Amino acid sequence: MLESAFKFPNQTAFYKGKVRDVYTIEDKWMVMFVSDRISAFDVVLPARSPTKDRC
Repeated sequence: MLESAFKFPNQTAFYKGKVRDVYTIEDKWMVMFVSDRISAFDVVLPARSPTKDRC
């Protein structure tokens, strides 16, 4: 699965990130789709990332 695009009944919020998609249902339930991708900022790198502090 490359991308999730679900529409749940009573869905109140949606968040799409690089690694996970989070759906909120009725402001009390959460459904999370997680991929096996990792972000460079999720792991400890041997050297500092040169672009991390840039805006």
